[in-house]
Amino acid sequence: MTVDSHPAILSVSDLNRQARILLEQNFNMIWVRGEISNFQKPASGHWYFTLKDEGAQLRCAMFVNRNRAVRPMPKNGQEVVARGRVSLFENRGEYQMIVDALQAQGEGALRAAYDALRLRLSAEGLFDNDRKLRLPEMPGRLVVISSSSGAALRDVLSVLARRYPVLEVILIPVAVQGENAEHQVIDALHRAPALNPDIILITRGGGSLEDLWTFNLESVVRAVAACPIPVVSAIGHETDVTIFDFAADLRSPTPSAAAEMITPDFMDLSHRFTLARRSLMRVAYSDITTKRHRLLAARARLMDPRRKLVQQMQRADDLDMRLTRAMRMRLERARHGYVLASQRLHASGPQRQIQAVRVSVHHLHLQLRNSMQRSLNQHRARLQGLTRTLTAVSPQATLDRGYAILLKDELPLTSVSQTAPGDAITAYVHDGRLEITVNETGRSTWSQALRETRE
Repeated sequence: MTVDSHPAILSVSDLNRQARILLEQNFNMIWVRGEISNFQKPASGHWYFTLKDEGAQLRCAMFVNRNRAVRPMPKNGQEVVARGRVSLFENRGEYQMIVDALQAQGEGALRAAYDALRLRLSAEGLFDNDRKLRLPEMPGRLVVISSSSGAALRDVLSVLARRYPVLEVILIPVAVQGENAEHQVIDALHRAPALNPDIILITRGGGSLEDLWTFNLESVVRAVAACPIPVVSAIGHETDVTIFDFAADLRSPTPSAAAEMITPDFMDLSHRFTLARRSLMRVAYSDITTKRHRLLAARARLMDPRRKLVQQMQRADDLDMRLTRAMRMRLERARHGYVLASQRLHASGPQRQIQAVRVSVHHLHLQLRNSMQRSLNQHRARLQGLTRTLTAVSPQATLDRGYAILLKDELPLTSVSQTAPGDAITAYVHDGRLEITVNETGRSTWSQALRETRE
């Protein structure tokens, strides 16, 4: 069988292409753990490295559009977990992995814990803007919490010295990673307010998620949220975001940027001061000139005090003479008025009125006495008439004429039918009382008895 008659002869390019397609279809998205070696970063920005373990190795490529989000840059000997697809570099026929995500070993668990804590604290309102403090425009004292030997501190101090050299800076040195970092950072946040700063700056250099983990601890985050002084966070580089950044009152992408954000530019302030000084001098000069003109005008109007005194003396004499004349004229008017009033008083004195009233009273007295006498006589005559009438109808007059009044049980008797034989009767005559017992009753009238007596 000849070579030309073979049905499946492939070129090297075809074979490599088919192998690449086969690998990419079957290993499209996988995770591989291993140790980095032979790490290279050419001018293109792509990363090329090898993942290896005890028994094998795998060539890897991570292009710049994917690796720019990875911080910090990986290094040889570092244990990592890579996510990507398996492919084949056709030009060399080399089997490789195209990496699109890279994490340090154990970073996945840290990332999950990071996300869970951030969401929980955010739900509590710990990151709300309304609780964040406002930074002063021109601070006088700054407390920096950082490692005393870190590059971040040097960058901050360099920028502050250039932009705002009058700022007082107090350093509280702390460990920014490791076992003691949590306690030292919290303690520094508690101590800083006692130093009366206007701003607190916490800064450190970049690093992996594990390196920055101190600033993802709940205790540290709550400590910065409770701080009564405005806190600026400058943790790591621009792509390094910690939970501490969300709780701080202001986050800066870098330590140098933080120093610029919290301070005004001294040169700009100096320029503004110069402009303000010139404006103030112009206003002051204008004000002084105006007041000088007013002073000259007032001086021109100012009179010699002796001349003024002479004028005032003359004016006083004139007023004195006018006052004397006025008092004399008023006194004359008063005297003339007194005389007229005396004459009117004498002409219309009360003696005449008193005499007239006395005569009138005498006449009225006489009229009253006569009227009373007439009224008294009229009442006396009426009383005598009433007395005679009363006497005429009085029972006593009847008794005086020989009649008697009979009573039974204190009630007057007017009929024989009111008595019975044996009844006790009281009889009143004109000079006393008789107690009588009834022996007999009859129907004879007084007129019949009188006739019988006469007969």
